[in-house]
Amino acid sequence: MDNYRQLLNTPVGRICVIASETAVTQIYFLQREEQSTFELSNHITELAIQQLYEYFTHQRDTFTFPVYQTGTKFQQQVWAAVQAIPYGEMKSYRDIGTQIENPKAVRAIGQANKKNKLLIVVPCHRVIAHDGSLGGYAYGNEIKQYLLALEGNRMFVDKDS
Repeated sequence: MDNYRQLLNTPVGRICVIASETAVTQIYFLQREEQSTFELSNHITELAIQQLYEYFTHQRDTFTFPVYQTGTKFQQQVWAAVQAIPYGEMKSYRDIGTQIENPKAVRAIGQANKKNKLLIVVPCHRVIAHDGSLGGYAYGNEIKQYLLALEGNRMFVDKDS
């Protein structure tokens, strides 16, 4: 059961980390109306918060805390491919389709990304449209641009999307 919750303030909003006794199960940006301060941490949330803090302060580009996310076989394939995109790089939805041997599943890949519950660790912000545009992002393109710029992808800073 996911009984542990810890918050982190970042330059682009508050992140909530939810964990069980053994793994982080959700990482997401709090919506403006969701300003809960309830926190009950454990060693997993504390490790995740520390590593996410290091990510936002340019001290970390990979994560070592345990994660667990449920989904269909297809979603798991997509999330594994997305999680393998190196820090500072981007791939298109089509690239992900080719990688998972399902090149025509571009829209389904977008939907799988939309259901990703492990923000930043499964870096769906690194997936862009084939034409080089941002594509979508559950938390808005301003946050997507920020995360890409944080990782050195400056081509999207100040670009209208």
